[in-house]
Amino acid sequence: MIEELANHYRQIILELGEDPEREGLRDTPKRAAKAMQFLNRGYAQTLEDIINGAVFESETDEMVLVKDIELYSMCEHHLLPFIGKCHIAYLPNGRVLGLSKFARIVDMFARRMQIQENLTRQIAEAVQQVTDARGVAVVIEARHLCMMMRGVEKQNSSMTSSVMLGAFRENQPTRQEFLTLVNSR
Repeated sequence: MIEELANHYRQIILELGEDPEREGLRDTPKRAAKAMQFLNRGYAQTLEDIINGAVFESETDEMVLVKDIELYSMCEHHLLPFIGKCHIAYLPNGRVLGLSKFARIVDMFARRMQIQENLTRQIAEAVQQVTDARGVAVVIEARHLCMMMRGVEKQNSSMTSSVMLGAFRENQPTRQEFLTLVNSR
């Protein structure tokens, strides 16, 4: 697959008016192909594989919040990155998820081409699926290079998206507690 992708990158370089045989570009098609494969490695992962049984019985029933999980994703409209952080909370229902698995869930979905709104929902639904929580909340704050580097070129803009499931959607005090905790530094 790398060779085929590299050939496409070589053609793109040619179409842009550059010489892919120039010293600085000679290995660029292969490097770009490897980078694109790495940046989209989430397609080769499954939720079951990354969770790997790390769901544990627990009597905890209060909110669990993991903040500031870095994410790097690719806008499906322009194939430019968006970069940000994700906050995930859930209300356990007899089971808790191993801490590192939240970051792995974020990475699995972020390493696919998509829009931020869908990424937010995918993460929330995955946490709900593996924990059977009474509620899940996810907020993503990100800066989009497709808006910063091209088009309107607004370098200081960012986007926030949220998905609230279960008690976070139905219970305003629970939602408010989550949002207060996310915004506390």
